[in-house]
Amino acid sequence: MSKVRLFLEMIKFEHTIFALPYAYIGMIMASFYKNGDWPGWGIFFWITMAMVGARSAAMALNRLIDMKIDAKNPRTADRELPRGAISILETVAFIVLSLGLLGVSAWMLNPLCFYLMPVAVFFLVLYPYTKRFTWACHLILGITDGLAPLGAWIAVTGSFDLPGLLLAGAVAAWIAAFDIIYACQDVDFDLREGLHSIPSRFGIAGGLWISRILDVATIVLFLLIPLYVQLGWIYLIGVAVVAVLLVYEHLIISSHDMSRIDIAFFKVNSIVATVAFVFTFTDIAWRLV
Repeated sequence: MSKVRLFLEMIKFEHTIFALPYAYIGMIMASFYKNGDWPGWGIFFWITMAMVGARSAAMALNRLIDMKIDAKNPRTADRELPRGAISILETVAFIVLSLGLLGVSAWMLNPLCFYLMPVAVFFLVLYPYTKRFTWACHLILGITDGLAPLGAWIAVTGSFDLPGLLLAGAVAAWIAAFDIIYACQDVDFDLREGLHSIPSRFGIAGGLWISRILDVATIVLFLLIPLYVQLGWIYLIGVAVVAVLLVYEHLIISSHDMSRIDIAFFKVNSIVATVAFVFTFTDIAWRLV
């Protein structure tokens, strides 16, 4: 059990609340859009398993690829791999099992999901390397996480549809925005080690402005979805609440005071994902009753 706890800590299991609600939004919205009904429990189960596999593999890959960098950074030196609490061999085995779960889940969902799985794996592997050569690493992370709702959409419909792409774009912009905020903690370390990020390239103030622009894009993309999916006032209230939360996130931090970055990064954004799911679910449930 102690080893299990170490792995859960390594993959930051509690951060699942960022991506999983949007995968469920993609699933529910796609079923309503395509079939005018709820998705089946089988779809729900295999999407959940696919998300567990994909996110576990992504975080373990990130930790493994960045192990030497993490060991040099005082903020991350105590992570499980740098301090030797989990071995490289154990981590590789965990990644293989996680990717196996993703592959089985994709196969059980539909052929298109299975055939597109290598694309998802490509981004899972690519992202940890991007900080070594481009400040756009946050955007790559956004795209990687945006594949979650898009994959769930394809799992239900078996096709690419514009509202599914809009949802993926909204999530991608949102993820990139708060990852920029998170990266503000490591500006000095990144500059010293020759690593790339938007804050290290444009400064913390510039990075925060780019984060704000991405959050505006998130809200715009959310507002475009009802043009294609029959969503109403409950969904729009949810979008308004998300907008207020994102404004609050940017009000409590600044280039001169990052002391509340943990609140902005984790607490506010976990609420954002939950609010988006609850209001979308309620709007669709209201229409299906």
